[in-house]
Amino acid sequence: MGTFHHLLIPVATEEDARATCAALEPYLDDIERVTAIHVIEKADGAPDKAPLEKRREDASEILAVVDSLLSASVAVDTRTVFATDIVSALFTEADDVSADAVAFQARGGSRIMRLLSGDITSNIVTDPAIPVISLPTSQ
Repeated sequence: MGTFHHLLIPVATEEDARATCAALEPYLDDIERVTAIHVIEKADGAPDKAPLEKRREDASEILAVVDSLLSASVAVDTRTVFATDIVSALFTEADDVSADAVAFQARGGSRIMRLLSGDITSNIVTDPAIPVISLPTSQ
C-alpha cells in the first residue's frame, strides 16, 4: 500500500471493525493516519430502523473498537455520519478528511441479499472518486 498514507475505512458493526483492523494490520507500517467512519443510514422519509440515540451509541462502540485496535500503531480519527446514500457519504467524508484511499473489507451475503440491499460493495468500486482498496478476508 506504499503510496497511501491516510485511509478512510468504513465499519458497519463491531465484528466488521475487528475484521477490517485485522486485515489492515500487515500494512500499518506504511500508513500514517486512519479515519474510521460509521454511516448511520437514514430512511429518507420512512421510519428509522432503531431509535437515534441507540444508533449513536452503537456507532460510538463500533468506532471505539477501531481506536483501541489501531491507535497504538497509527493516528486514528473517528466519524459518525448520517446519510441516505452510504457510498456517496463515504466519498464525501474521504474528500473532507483528505484521505488518499478508501480501504474496506467486503462483507458476505447471498446475491439476493446484495440485490435487495443495494450491493454497497459494487457501488464503492464503480467509478470511485479516489482509489479503493479491497482488504483480504481472513480464512
